[in-house]
Amino acid sequence: MAPPLGPDFRPQYHELHRVGRPGIWRSLVGSLLLLVLVFAVVPLVAGTVAFVLLLAAGRTTSEAAATLDVTAEATPTGLALLNVVIAAAIPLTWAITWWLHRLKPRWVSSVAPRIRWRYLVACLGLSVVALLASLGVGLLLPLAPGEAPVGEANEFTARTRDFMLVILLLTPLQAAGEEYLFRGYLTQAFGSLVWSRRVSQALAVLGPALIFALFHGLSQDAPVFFDRFAFGVVAGILVIRTGGLEAGIAMHVLNNFLAFGLALAFGDLTSALNATGGSSWWMILTTLAQSLVYLGLASWVARSMGLVNTGPPVGGALPPSSGDPVLAAPPPRV
Repeated sequence: MAPPLGPDFRPQYHELHRVGRPGIWRSLVGSLLLLVLVFAVVPLVAGTVAFVLLLAAGRTTSEAAATLDVTAEATPTGLALLNVVIAAAIPLTWAITWWLHRLKPRWVSSVAPRIRWRYLVACLGLSVVALLASLGVGLLLPLAPGEAPVGEANEFTARTRDFMLVILLLTPLQAAGEEYLFRGYLTQAFGSLVWSRRVSQALAVLGPALIFALFHGLSQDAPVFFDRFAFGVVAGILVIRTGGLEAGIAMHVLNNFLAFGLALAFGDLTSALNATGGSSWWMILTTLAQSLVYLGLASWVARSMGLVNTGPPVGGALPPSSGDPVLAAPPPRV
């Protein structure tokens, strides 16, 4: 049993589950439930609805299935469905945070508790700088024949336009959905498993990063897996350092914009969506360049803005009428 929380206990982001309803089992059940909902139940329900709508619009069964299957050939409709499914992680994370832990959904965004928009916008700019650093390192690395990042520009068609609209409108929600799930709920869940702050920090960063990389596909090769794992580690560190999801969301959005944009302009979007192999180990150097530059810049800007990475004392920073357990009193340990 965890020791009782003192009235002056100020939780870091990964410790917030401790000030909700007691019980480690809640974090474990919530994590499993979220993963099943986002990656099994929601795709089944949303996919069925989309399939029926396509049939009602006059598509044959095979045409409807092909339209929605982004693993075979990406289509604007299929990409939109994929983005909506992953974006559903945001309200699902809010719902489970309230239902299981009786913490208001705003505590998943940050210890503020809200999205700190000034910092999020600043991090969008920092993401561009980190991406440029990554591209600069990439230009210095040896490339095998056919590995050049860009080639002849693709023709701009109505399909390209539709892809662009989907990416611009829905990709930010998709990226935020992954952050709310992996760097949000799962970080708080792993951070609640042990009491030692250092150990809980390590678990809160490494656990979600590993699950994040694994859920991008078991068939991915080692360099691709490392790239995704490294992203998860950096985003996880920034969540704890800054006390919120803003830095991870910004970097995730820019990464996806760049990947999808290059695929639309010079490559193939289907391959970009299903990147599992064929990557060089040299890409690790570009990954490290982007990750370390972004980690340093985002941490420095957070300090410059005076962002705090701990919540208010559990003993009550706001009136009890706020109805927020983390701002009222320690919950009974029963």
